[in-house]
Amino acid sequence: MASFSQLFLTFLRIGLLSFGGPAAQIALLHREIVEERGWLTERQYLQALSFCMLLPGPEAMQLATWVGWRLRGMPGGLIAGGLFVLPGALVIAVLALAYSSYGARPEVAGLMLGVKATVIALVAQALLKLGRKVLTRPGALIIALTAFAALYVLHLPFPLVIACAALLGWLSRPATPAPEVAPLPAPATERLWVWPLWVTLWFAPMVVAGLAGHTLLYDIGMLFSKLAIFSFGGAYAVLAWLAQEAVSARGWLEPAQMADALGLAETTPGPLILVTQFVGMITGFAAGGWPMAVAAGAMVLWVTFIPCFLWIFAFAPHLERLLARPRLQAALEAITAAVLGVIANLALWFALHVLFGETWQPALGPLAPELPVPTSLRPLALALTLLAAVLLGPLRRSVPLTLALTAATSYAVSLY
Repeated sequence: MASFSQLFLTFLRIGLLSFGGPAAQIALLHREIVEERGWLTERQYLQALSFCMLLPGPEAMQLATWVGWRLRGMPGGLIAGGLFVLPGALVIAVLALAYSSYGARPEVAGLMLGVKATVIALVAQALLKLGRKVLTRPGALIIALTAFAALYVLHLPFPLVIACAALLGWLSRPATPAPEVAPLPAPATERLWVWPLWVTLWFAPMVVAGLAGHTLLYDIGMLFSKLAIFSFGGAYAVLAWLAQEAVSARGWLEPAQMADALGLAETTPGPLILVTQFVGMITGFAAGGWPMAVAAGAMVLWVTFIPCFLWIFAFAPHLERLLARPRLQAALEAITAAVLGVIANLALWFALHVLFGETWQPALGPLAPELPVPTSLRPLALALTLLAAVLLGPLRRSVPLTLALTAATSYAVSLY
């Protein structure tokens, strides 16, 4: 059994080293928790990973929270999950404030073009990796193409697309009785108070903001709370909806700023979903300077990660029982296939706004695909994207190194 001091030091180390996205973070957790310390068995770790993939939100952060909960109960879960997020959140806060103050300078724009080009390659890489896993299942390609068309051509809301995919998967598998599995032990008081406590904590800042008349903070809290509920499939999937809401629907950010947000989030430790904190802080800065940026970032962090603790503390005792439900597994498989289409939509959206200076939408009734204006192609952006694709793909260079090389190249070219 790990002591609280051992748990604290271990997850502080993990939080500082968790670069590279969910796959790298899950591998790091496995090495630290299973291989080096033996706090969990291989079977326990893999079961917990499958469980976290059923939940909305960042699976690596929730896996860390589950490990802490399994070892030391709710306090252990708070330590593990909190330390997994905190280092990256502090770095993102500094980057967002710096970007808000200096992002319009020409030299910063030169750097960020390389970052945005790398984002295109990163999202395309994530799409290919997921496609190799998902397209082996019957009907997965149809679900993925339908989800892509629903978002790109019809502009349907992201939650509706995910909900329809889940329902389709649920109905495709016959109901069978779940086996009787005893839940993992948890204190009776914890089981009784977990929902009221964490739901109250979740919505308290929004209630305070609403009563105080801070409309923007309230709107930010509500939007990112919805995102926390429907964020199946990882950060890349959620970003398509976030771009739809923050850029197209609400006008909080420009498309280029959204691409910058993801690129800078790739350079930090912690879950990639911290890109939402960056978006919130840029929005807050535009409305009220540094104080509002800090308040908006804090609101986003709160409503993004408090639900993660709720899901783990509420459902972790029932892990094996949940994993044994065939219809739940089928719903998850359908959601994963839809996420493939969602990420394809995100990749196309980023590519259009980074590689081309102008886009247009033809008038085709309910169909409104966004198309590029060919004459507005940016050759430098295209060259940087190809450079990033080669570095990340055949040459297998790390994300931080690729970002540094593409940013340095774009900056050097911008000087001439």
